[in-house]
Amino acid sequence: MAAVTVRNISERTHRALKARAARHGRSTEAEIREILEAAVHPADRPRLGMMLSALSRDAGLTNADFDALEAAIDRKPAEPMRFE
Repeated sequence: MAAVTVRNISERTHRALKARAARHGRSTEAEIREILEAAVHPADRPRLGMMLSALSRDAGLTNADFDALEAAIDRKPAEPMRFE
């Protein structure tokens, strides 16, 4: 796992982190990890699959449309470009 060192935080912030950690029954380090995880991975963030599903639903696409698109895909590898 990666390690991060945070320097020069105010004493007030450090005390608040310690108090928050105590309220949650965690160490200060564990509390900071939890805060960082929640900040960068919010539970309500839109997921790519859900967004794509909503787009196709809004466009009125059906499973039959996707089956037709899948059948139309050219499976041959592309010819490499030549620079002659």
